[in-house]
Amino acid sequence: MRWIVAITLTIIFFACIPERNIPDDKPIVYKTPSGFPAMNFPEGSEPTALRLQLGRVLFYDKRLSDGNQFSCGSCHALSTAFTDGRSVPTGVSGTPGKRNVPTLTNVGFQPYFLFEGGVPSLETQALVPLHDSLEMGVNMMDAIMKLNEDEYLVALAKKAFGRDSIDPWVVTRSLAIFQRMFISGDSYYDRYKTGLKDALSASALRGMELFFSSRTQCGSCHGGPFFTDFNFYNIGIQSDDAGRFRVTHHPSDSGKFKTPTLRNIELTSPYMHNGSLKSLEDVLEYYNRGGDLSVNKDPRIRALGLDEGELNDLKEFLKALTDWNFVQDERLLPLEE
Repeated sequence: MRWIVAITLTIIFFACIPERNIPDDKPIVYKTPSGFPAMNFPEGSEPTALRLQLGRVLFYDKRLSDGNQFSCGSCHALSTAFTDGRSVPTGVSGTPGKRNVPTLTNVGFQPYFLFEGGVPSLETQALVPLHDSLEMGVNMMDAIMKLNEDEYLVALAKKAFGRDSIDPWVVTRSLAIFQRMFISGDSYYDRYKTGLKDALSASALRGMELFFSSRTQCGSCHGGPFFTDFNFYNIGIQSDDAGRFRVTHHPSDSGKFKTPTLRNIELTSPYMHNGSLKSLEDVLEYYNRGGDLSVNKDPRIRALGLDEGELNDLKEFLKALTDWNFVQDERLLPLEE
C-alpha cells in the first residue's frame, strides 16, 4: 500500500514539471541488412525517437538493480557484442549465476528468449534479470519509485508513451525498443555474400565450405541469416541445468538448449550455456571429438576427424562473422551526460 501512495504522490508532483524542452516525438525505421526478415513490433512497442532514447538511458541505468549496483549494460557490453566475458555473472547478491550471459546480437528477431525458450517476448524478458536474485535482484515497484524521482525520465515517458510517470509498461517497452536496434549484419561474410569476393581469406573460404558441408553439418543448426535455427538440442555438455525440460517437462528435452547465434562469436567467449568452454579452439575441439556422453545427445554430435588445418579454417570462418561496425556503434553506448 505504501508504494501505491508514493507513486501517486510522484505522479501528482511531476505532472506540474515542464518537459525540459524535450522535442516532439517522431517514428523511426530500423534499417535491416539484406537477407534479413522484417522485424515485428508488438503493439505499444513501435519505435520512435524518444522511446529509443528512453530505452537507451534505462539500459545503462543502475537504478534498475537492488542497491543501484548494476545496469543491463553491466553484463551486456557493446565491445563484446553485449556479453560480459565471464563464464557466469555475479549479481547483486554476490553469488555467481548459473548461466553464461548470452549475446544480444539481433535479439529483436528472436521468437522466444532464455536458453530454454521459456519467455515469449523481448518485453517480458526484461522482467527475468530484473527480479532474479542472482542478477539485478530488484523489486520492479522499488525501481519504479527510484526512476520516478528523475524529472527527465518522467518527461520522456510522458512524451514518448503518453503516460504520466515511469511504470512497468514504460520500462519493459523502452528496453525492448532499444534492444531491437542491436542489428548486426555487416561482417566480412556478409560482404562476401553481397559480392565483395575478396572479403574472405582463402582459409575462411575453406572454413565456410566445411561449415556448410555434410561432413560437419554445422550449418544444419547454425543456418539462415542469424546462424541459428532457434531450436533446442542436447550437444552433450555436462551440466545439472535441465534446459528445455524446464518448459516442456518432457524427459527427452532434458539438457537441451536453444541454438545460439554465431554472429560475433569471436567476441563472445566463453561459450556454451554454462560458459564451460573458454575459447573458439576449445569449442572446435569439443565438436571434433564428438562431445561428451549424454543420454539425449543429438546424433549429429559425433567425432569429425578434422585435422589441425581444417580446424583453423573453421576458426577463420567463424571470425569472419564479426561485425566490427556493430560493436563500435556509438548509438548503442550510454548517452553522454
